[in-house]
Amino acid sequence: MSKRYCIFSAQYLPHMGGVERYTYYLSKELIKLGNKVTVVTSKVSGLPEHEISEGIEIYRMPSYNLMDGRLPVLKPGRKTRNVGKALKAGKYDFVLINTRFYFLSVYGAAFAKKNKIKSAVVEHGTGHLTFNNRILDMVENVYEHGITAVLKHYCHNYFGVSKACCKWSSHFGIKSKGVLYNSIDVDEMEKLLESPVKDYKKSFHIGDEDIVITFTGRMLIEKGIYELMDAVTSMDASKNVVLFMAGDGPESQNMMKKAQMLSHKNKRIIPLGRIDYPHIAALLKITDIYCLPSVSEGFPTSVLEAAAAKCFVITTYNSGARELIENGVSGTILKDNNPEGLRKALEDAVGNDEYRQSAALKAYEELKSRFTWYSTAMEVEKSVRRKSKAVKDTA
Repeated sequence: MSKRYCIFSAQYLPHMGGVERYTYYLSKELIKLGNKVTVVTSKVSGLPEHEISEGIEIYRMPSYNLMDGRLPVLKPGRKTRNVGKALKAGKYDFVLINTRFYFLSVYGAAFAKKNKIKSAVVEHGTGHLTFNNRILDMVENVYEHGITAVLKHYCHNYFGVSKACCKWSSHFGIKSKGVLYNSIDVDEMEKLLESPVKDYKKSFHIGDEDIVITFTGRMLIEKGIYELMDAVTSMDASKNVVLFMAGDGPESQNMMKKAQMLSHKNKRIIPLGRIDYPHIAALLKITDIYCLPSVSEGFPTSVLEAAAAKCFVITTYNSGARELIENGVSGTILKDNNPEGLRKALEDAVGNDEYRQSAALKAYEELKSRFTWYSTAMEVEKSVRRKSKAVKDTA
């Protein structure tokens, strides 16, 4: 029987990020299953307040985009009230809220409770937000605990995009009821890999014997971008290595300056800025090693994309990716992003072609068997029909 879903996501396309893609692909899969989906997000200048795109109804609520857009805050007023009225008329069967710590998340939970609609919150992180400033981080921690306490008043069902996320939720006194895994459309990725939109090796004069390492994601300090650049430039001088850095964010300019300073003949760092999904696929096609040395991640979409492209993955322990990657078997999971540890892991992978290719294939097979949008959408459907038991913490 068809259901009407309302998904609250403080950030959404065309803004790029893991939560945005999660919302988009889950919405598309729920629609494939015969449901109707509305996405409620923050208003970004230049975009309409209401539209239907690819069958997804989208409402964008007026917002102040604080912290370079990382913390949108709802604007009170007539336009916000009008969206609320339109949502009430939607008569939804289920409200799904992505992430805890946004004002829009509280709004969504309050909306669901007021209108007696079953709701659930999906956790996407495994650590506090950080601004790499001790005072700002202290303020953020207090804010995050405070807004989570308010959210818990309105919603009592919590999930995570990985078991690691469920474990992190317990930090706030939350017992998660299940996992709604971050996933990927493997068929879409494979079609893009078959006919890449660009030959990155040819464009950047990369030889067949050169090793290509890639990072894709937001340019944030906590993503470990500087540790990765230091690790790559300190690798064994006998190997020609190219490091691609794809994405934008607050650290883009600083990253580009450091990349220019560190690059030399056999250790090139190439910043690409933000690239779209077809170009990400084309880049991953020529990538030997994908590296995401983040301080914390929920279940990074970029790792799923790399596994789908059969890249060898190196990432850190504070990530749900370890539910896909088995350390030493299907990739490398590091305890932290120390540059020396990163360098050693990169050199070990570079020095063992057979193992690297075998591990990448194992990660690919695991991905195809467990992490699909169909599986996640079916879990969402089940959560509408029944109450879930608290998930066991095995992360």
